[in-house]
Amino acid sequence: MTVSDAQQIRNIALVGHQGSGKTALTEALLHTSGAISRVGSVPDGTTQSDYHESEKERQMSIFATLLHASWDDTKINILDTPGYPDFASEVIASMRVADTALYVMDARSGVEVGTEMAWSYGEQTDTPALFVINHIDQASADFRSIVDEIEDRFGRGATPVQLPAGEGTRTLVDVLHMRQLYYPEGETEPEVQPIDDAFEDEARELHETLVEDIAASDDRLMEAYFEQGELTDDQMRNGLRAAIIERDLYPVFVTSATEEVGVSRLLDFIGSVCPSPASRLLETEGGQELTADPDDDPVAFVYRTMAQEHVGEYSYVRVFDGTLQSGQDLENARTGATERLGQIYELNGEERNNVPRLIAGDLGALVKLEDTTTNDTLRAPASDVVIPSIQFPAPRYRMAVRPVQEGQEDKLARGLHQITDEDPSLVFNHDALLNQLTLSGVGEMHLQIAKSRLERQAGVEVEFVEPRISYREAIQNRATAEHRHKKQSGGAGEFADISMLVEPLDGAFDPPDAIEVRGEETVETEWGAEIHFVDAIVGGVIDMNKFFSSIRKGVLNTMEEGPVAGFPVGNVRIVIHDGDMHPVDSNEAAFKRAAFECFRQAFQKAGPVLLEPIHEVTITTPDDYTGDIISDLNTRRGRVQGIDTQGALQKITAEVPEAELHQYSTTLRSLTQGRGLHHTKFSHYEQMPGHVQEEVVDETTAPAAAA
Repeated sequence: MTVSDAQQIRNIALVGHQGSGKTALTEALLHTSGAISRVGSVPDGTTQSDYHESEKERQMSIFATLLHASWDDTKINILDTPGYPDFASEVIASMRVADTALYVMDARSGVEVGTEMAWSYGEQTDTPALFVINHIDQASADFRSIVDEIEDRFGRGATPVQLPAGEGTRTLVDVLHMRQLYYPEGETEPEVQPIDDAFEDEARELHETLVEDIAASDDRLMEAYFEQGELTDDQMRNGLRAAIIERDLYPVFVTSATEEVGVSRLLDFIGSVCPSPASRLLETEGGQELTADPDDDPVAFVYRTMAQEHVGEYSYVRVFDGTLQSGQDLENARTGATERLGQIYELNGEERNNVPRLIAGDLGALVKLEDTTTNDTLRAPASDVVIPSIQFPAPRYRMAVRPVQEGQEDKLARGLHQITDEDPSLVFNHDALLNQLTLSGVGEMHLQIAKSRLERQAGVEVEFVEPRISYREAIQNRATAEHRHKKQSGGAGEFADISMLVEPLDGAFDPPDAIEVRGEETVETEWGAEIHFVDAIVGGVIDMNKFFSSIRKGVLNTMEEGPVAGFPVGNVRIVIHDGDMHPVDSNEAAFKRAAFECFRQAFQKAGPVLLEPIHEVTITTPDDYTGDIISDLNTRRGRVQGIDTQGALQKITAEVPEAELHQYSTTLRSLTQGRGLHHTKFSHYEQMPGHVQEEVVDETTAPAAAA
């Protein structure tokens, strides 16, 4: 439908646990509203939402799908989001552009992990909320216990506006309007009936509670309630909308999506009570408030990007102010570049409809933008408006990735750039020292989907392997060595003699009595180490002006692949204190080779050890799982640094070797039934235990020995 004002638009996101019926409810909303003529099925792969091949193969939502319906002169944009925790970024992005979140729950299961996670995202975005208890027609549905559970988990603001008239029923009691609604089989519109005597008392009690809750949210309504003993329909509707916007009340609905029971009433409520974009003003980074006025300068926010076959890249946008029109020139706030808008689409899943414009408050898609990606603001050229960015979850699961077929490294790199541009929760990194590409995501399933996307979008088959660890080699003591390089094979030969002292770089240099410092230089290596070179040559036995650079190159070459196991050498001090040269045979190549071997010998005598990267790990979990988590950390050589209480959760901070964190997100999810989250960041390097060092050295040197 064509809309001319943001008051005619509703933006809703269906969120919740995997399998709660979000996609089925989306199909029911579309069918009941007349947007589609036939209800699709997830097992059959025929839904409007789950149209990607990966979703059909796995019979689950993976991407947030934009759809729309019309109901009583209102355009309802629907965002059907995945429930699996690995795809949290899809939920968070949808919450950012929705004006109401519908928390869909299975009436047989109640509040689940996915419900709790989505609630935490809604708190971050301050998104108004409704609860929808789905599958209410099932015999095992337990409405009242679920309402109690909602109140216990999410607060007393959860307020039923409906209740089922018995178990396994097609009849609902509308508490808001005090009437009974019977949905005949095969019909989407209910028959309105008087409330059965068996439910009259409960309905009256819930109605009075609802009226009191609405009145309590506004002083004027409270005064009217005291004077009249009741509220008018308009007062109820407007008061309820205001309380929803302020997140004081969370109405609770009941549905059976597959039978379309309660769906028309839910659409009524969305259209008449849920907030419009004009009801929720957005504050920009600069503190301006955008009023969702279609006549203002245009401001649009790209909340996700995705490549579509035969179309190119879609930039999904919400228009926060003004109107977008084809042919319009807008400025990208991040780059300063001008983007000319081409085709503009309304979407119903895979189906697209070309439209001439999108007004403030609406959602849609743009195509063929030159340099615009997720989190970008598009604005009028003279504007300074910037929409706050979405804070996507940090990656928690990392694997090394490589092409199955040799020679496709460049194709893989291009594919990684594309999918990480589309999904900010995917991060890839190229480690030149380890010669490996790594891809990080929220979880194992997230990376499996990324693998499928690389194969489909980039045409490259890949495999995941455990990432190699970036160990470092170091020394514990001071040691000296001397090496003479001499080569004679007719004509000019090679000659260089070097005496060298090495020691850990852990303080100021305290030279032995026989050493006199004549010059110093500190080098920062590409692997982050600090190397302190000291010139202590006396009497010109080595021409340091001529040969120092060669000595430095020889030492750094040894350090790049250290003497113990081929890992880079960490912070060290190197003192060149004696040596010899030949007036004819000494040259740069000779001193480079001598320095290489001399450092290797000195390093081996100075108590060499391997250092491993230690990460600071922060785990947030319900208290019930704290003991199991700590026990598991102990098996990973972890050291718990502290445990703090944060409301109903415990925050555990620990230091854990990187080598022990492989696939930790999967383990934590298992330990906590999906309720635990963790974040890691590099902390420092430290010496690993001797038995671990032996294992690492054996694993590292075995392939070389076999070769």
